[in-house]
Amino acid sequence: MSNIKRITPEFLRANPLPAPEREGDKNQRGRVLVIAGSLEVPGAALLAGLGALRAGAGVLQVATCRSVAPHLGMALPEALVVSCSETSLGGIDPTSSSKLIELAQSADAVLVGPGMMDNGAVAALVLALLQKLTRPQIVLDAAAFTEIGEDKSVFAPHCDRIVVTPHSGEMAKFLGCGRDEVDANPRAAANRAARAVRGVVALKGASTYICGHQAEELLSDHGTVGLGTSGSGDTLAGILVGLLARGTTPMLATVWAVYLHAEAGHRLATRNGTFGLLARELPDEVPRIMSDLNK
Repeated sequence: MSNIKRITPEFLRANPLPAPEREGDKNQRGRVLVIAGSLEVPGAALLAGLGALRAGAGVLQVATCRSVAPHLGMALPEALVVSCSETSLGGIDPTSSSKLIELAQSADAVLVGPGMMDNGAVAALVLALLQKLTRPQIVLDAAAFTEIGEDKSVFAPHCDRIVVTPHSGEMAKFLGCGRDEVDANPRAAANRAARAVRGVVALKGASTYICGHQAEELLSDHGTVGLGTSGSGDTLAGILVGLLARGTTPMLATVWAVYLHAEAGHRLATRNGTFGLLARELPDEVPRIMSDLNK
């Protein structure tokens, strides 16, 4: 475990987030596009969107399935909600890729993956995005990461603009190995994946390893068992994409997002008990934590 930096409040204060212009408008705090949700898991888009806004992003756009979109728009009035054609399995149809590419090119950061359950459709959509996007930072979560396939050359044009956020099972699928192999040496697995995606990997777990493709390594052991709940990863991905949109570098944004997510869990557990926290409660803690770390 030598030579790996641990994420602490002192480290974060020494490596602060970008400060917005005092007179700046919402666009100067960054534009986020969240591509997420399905008929089975429509709330994932909501959780990710809340995370992005609470992390300080100025403008939020969410693309989701057509039959879900009106309900999401009511639940998340701060967002522009874009409706997409649906597959027979209730996912976002890849035929919507042209519209999504146009939206993504005007965004500062794009998140793809939370709650997307039609794996074949996810793979086709992500490949279309990676082949066309030239501008935004990109976060790939869940199936958007695991369904890429064997051809990792799709990551090459996005060097230093990709962040992925797998747990060990998703990492094993991406690397083509057993989950026990990942669990036995998560640090090595995270480094291997970082080289493959040419970006940053946050391998989630009781301890979260954050590795960059140029051998940067950090460790967060600040997690709490209460974060092991449905939707928790969606909020983390949303916080991360919000920080990226603000102009934070991928490594620093990932480090901050992992800590903010973990600390939010601790604060909720202190007030309410270790078990029973809801993923939707996590984003509300984030602004206060950022403010405390800015003192």
